[in-house]
Amino acid sequence: MTIDWWLLFEISLAGFGTGGLYALTGLAFVMIYKATRVVNIAIGEMLMISAYVFFAFSAGMGLPIWLAIPGALLVSGAFGALVERTMIRPMLGESPISSFMVTVGLSSILVGLVELIWTADQQRLPEFLPSKPIEIGEAFVSPKIFYGFWIAVLLIVVVLLVFRFWRGGVALRATASDQAAAYSVGINVPRVFSLAWVAAAMIAGVAGIVVGSIGGISSTMGVFGLSVLVVVIFGGLDSVLGALVGGLLVGLIEALTGFYIGGEYKILATFSLLVLILMLRPYGLFGTHEIERL
Repeated sequence: MTIDWWLLFEISLAGFGTGGLYALTGLAFVMIYKATRVVNIAIGEMLMISAYVFFAFSAGMGLPIWLAIPGALLVSGAFGALVERTMIRPMLGESPISSFMVTVGLSSILVGLVELIWTADQQRLPEFLPSKPIEIGEAFVSPKIFYGFWIAVLLIVVVLLVFRFWRGGVALRATASDQAAAYSVGINVPRVFSLAWVAAAMIAGVAGIVVGSIGGISSTMGVFGLSVLVVVIFGGLDSVLGALVGGLLVGLIEALTGFYIGGEYKILATFSLLVLILMLRPYGLFGTHEIERL
């Protein structure tokens, strides 16, 4: 049996394109967990809400793309702050499972809200990414996936630089390392919690808009969060590097499985990989051993 290496390369590129969006959303998930120790199961639904807000601004209100995207991200950030202040902060000091169940309830509320306002029918976002085909040698890559990948890479680099050198980023990293120590040096920890949720919601918002532009938007977009959950557990709940590596690897596995075995087996393949990794490394590839499991 001969292997078509160009076809394999093409499939791998598509997998890495999707994996970049997984990594970006996984970064938002890890940011919340590192700062607040909350497992946000509603990350997929937050991504969905951002896509629908962009749809409302661009298709519903007729705003230009350059204005609709920043507007949707601002709404996403404000929503993240609202969730943290009204749902998450009152749960501080409670058991991790309590906060987890709050996010489970939030995901159901967001799905119901979307279906109530926009119905469950699939919608198409206005085109804003270049449509010229991308060819690398004999391999063809969907332009939306190609540009979506580079948007994800650019944003990941920006986020890492910001949280490496910006004062707020330093405060976030200090709080993630040791909340008591952060309090002792004058860091406003509750404000850092809000910052984490705002930043994560806006990052997820970018992913939601890009994902929606590729495959359309519907009330089932939250399923994307299942793959993201696999990514962050695979890489480690509190590991930024784990989210990045896990995202690319899961995207590649899904692409290869979907092409060679069948699209219905993609979820089976990723969750089988997850079970295998957890059997060998219960805290993920790069996770901290002291983190508490639900």
